[in-house]
Amino acid sequence: MRKNYLISGPSHEAAVDSLVDEVGAVVGTQGVDVDISANTMTVTGENFADQHILDAAEAAGFRLVGDLAL
Repeated sequence: MRKNYLISGPSHEAAVDSLVDEVGAVVGTQGVDVDISANTMTVTGENFADQHILDAAEAAGFRLVGDLAL
């Protein structure tokens, strides 16, 4: 499973690293790729819940603005 999200939040490296760490800790995720210049995040894995991704992003100081069908 692969899902793409539009994100909003800080653009400094430490914040992006925190986002990757928080989302990567969600059960079912296998990979997290953030393109901060495009404000996108791609999450790969199996059976992860959107709400858990949202909660993890918020814990890192980000907001999910939308779910992208890319």
